[in-house]
Amino acid sequence: MSFSAALLVIQGADQGQRFELDQSDTGLGRGFGNRIRLSDTEASRFHARVVCRDHQHVLLDLGSSNGTYVNGLPIRERVLAHGDEIQTGRTVLRFLVTEASPGDLAGRVVLGEGAEVQRPDQIVGAAETGDSLAQASQSVTSLQVLYRIAEEAMRPATSLDTLLGRILELALEATRADRGCVLLRPVGGGPLRPAAFVDRREANPTPGTMPVSRSIVDHVLKSRQGVRTSDALRDSRFAAAESVLTAGIREAICVPMQGRHDLQGVLYLDITTPPDRVVLEGRPAPRLTEDLLRLMVAVGRQAALAVEDHHYQQALVKSERLAAVGQTTAILSHHIKNILQGIRGGSYLIDMGLNRHEEELVRKGWGIVERNQERIYQLVLDLLTLAKERQPQLRRGSLNATVAEVCELLQPQAEELGITLAWRPQPNLPEMLFDPEAIHRAVLNLVGNALDAVRDTSGARVNVATWLEPQGGLVGIAVEDNGPGIPAELLPQLFNLFESTKGARGTGIGLAVCQKIAREHGGDIVARNLPQGGAQLVLEWPLISDDPTAPERKTTV
Repeated sequence: MSFSAALLVIQGADQGQRFELDQSDTGLGRGFGNRIRLSDTEASRFHARVVCRDHQHVLLDLGSSNGTYVNGLPIRERVLAHGDEIQTGRTVLRFLVTEASPGDLAGRVVLGEGAEVQRPDQIVGAAETGDSLAQASQSVTSLQVLYRIAEEAMRPATSLDTLLGRILELALEATRADRGCVLLRPVGGGPLRPAAFVDRREANPTPGTMPVSRSIVDHVLKSRQGVRTSDALRDSRFAAAESVLTAGIREAICVPMQGRHDLQGVLYLDITTPPDRVVLEGRPAPRLTEDLLRLMVAVGRQAALAVEDHHYQQALVKSERLAAVGQTTAILSHHIKNILQGIRGGSYLIDMGLNRHEEELVRKGWGIVERNQERIYQLVLDLLTLAKERQPQLRRGSLNATVAEVCELLQPQAEELGITLAWRPQPNLPEMLFDPEAIHRAVLNLVGNALDAVRDTSGARVNVATWLEPQGGLVGIAVEDNGPGIPAELLPQLFNLFESTKGARGTGIGLAVCQKIAREHGGDIVARNLPQGGAQLVLEWPLISDDPTAPERKTTV
């Protein structure tokens, strides 16, 4: 059985991201040399590393400032197990191990009849679904098994089949059975399908086929009872000792997976007593007992609830996805419609000017068309920035030159609106590594928003400045205005997608893009209202050095 491993971010700025792990070393931190690069300002640049040793993933702390924790305990080195939670700064990641598909389960779990499977007349015990949980819970061991299965069901799984495979392994461990499988009913109806299969026999490390009695499965589905079967009591093959030498004794348990409202399938496991043990001990005591049958009925119930919860979660995710698609489509359609209306208005003026041979009217209409073309171009660029994860294209350059280019680009718009746009560069700002196109885009959004915020303000002014922390650890860009400021109730969700303070003029995308670009550089963005009125937005990130051993610095926003 092969496995794959991954780290899933369950808390923090990168929540929802999934990072696949392989046999190579994987760095984790804010620095650009890491395969897992976090946007967490509390994480060190080179915080930790995951290495593979003897087919195990080991987490190593690299002397990080805030330490590395696994399940709440500080570590220097730790072998990771499925479900472990790793904390670095404000970020929490969960370590997941996923079984690779073992192949065609339908070819390994053979549902049929014949001498190799039990028949209904070989049923030696039955247990009702309703009272099995209470009976099983009287045993401390059974309680432990049920607790572990419930805990397993609560952990994230990449697929339902993977989750059922883990539950099946726990069931086999509790019963010491040889093999087991889960046969599941498809959501839309149809015949049972094999969803999980495990073979624990040491002599057969590579799973082979497992014959499953169709008549026993049908009996369990119809009666909704768990049953225990054995071919040792009524099978005429055991009349002669020589038959025992080739057959052994086979026992099996088949239990229904009864959910809250419907039957989800069956859990089937079996065990074979070796022929030599049968000869030496006569007919040994059953290894699958009535207590284990009741326990497996309870396990089947827990597995069914896990299946139902998985289906509910999938339905919820699908519903939320459709709702998000609908919201996005509605918002974008609204803004594109406004832009197209502007283009139509400009086209109308151009047409009128051509018909009247009035060049001034044509120029006016063309100006409107150009402005709206620029709006839709910027909207598309924002969407492309948000649509995919990207690594900043770091180049050594002048931050002042990049910001100055933005101010020069927006100066005509500011003059047209009667707004003073003041550019205050940090003197002697050294060249540094950054993504000029991404920073240009972020500053363009910030300054454009500031111009929109003060367009109705008397004596409107927008100040743009760059700065460098005296110790040389942080670099930033500040954009402030003397407008009405940001309503206090909107500050917490200001950077949420499609949240806008500009009403119909805003898309609610620009600030989300700025935040994404800042975090791609290992920094962040913060908005605050100024005491004298107006608002200030600060984009800052650690100064990126060519030297990976440079002193560690952190953002303070």
